[in-house]
Amino acid sequence: MTRVKRGYVARKRRKNIFTLTSGFQGAHSKLFRTANQQGMRALASSYRDRNRRKRDFRRLWIIRINAAARNTGISYNKLIQSLYQNKVLLNRKMLAQIALLDNTCFSLILEKISK
Repeated sequence: MTRVKRGYVARKRRKNIFTLTSGFQGAHSKLFRTANQQGMRALASSYRDRNRRKRDFRRLWIIRINAAARNTGISYNKLIQSLYQNKVLLNRKMLAQIALLDNTCFSLILEKISK
């Protein structure tokens, strides 16, 4: 069988990996084998953390809504339940923004759902 040297294909493959790992420290951006390992690890972490980011933001919004609701004397659970019962279509992100930036508007929403 004849020898295959791969030529520009191998160089192109290595170059893609080095562009992915440019900015990594030390050998992680200079040596191909370690750069390849770190590149795979970085891609796996970014895939995992894209979903984790959504989870973390939802937790943050719930914490903010709960804190604002408890200042007015209602728990988060009762607030969400009454929002659904009164068909108020505000998601947790918008509620958290309102609670953080505009307390009067948040209290108006609570008055509307408490009636």
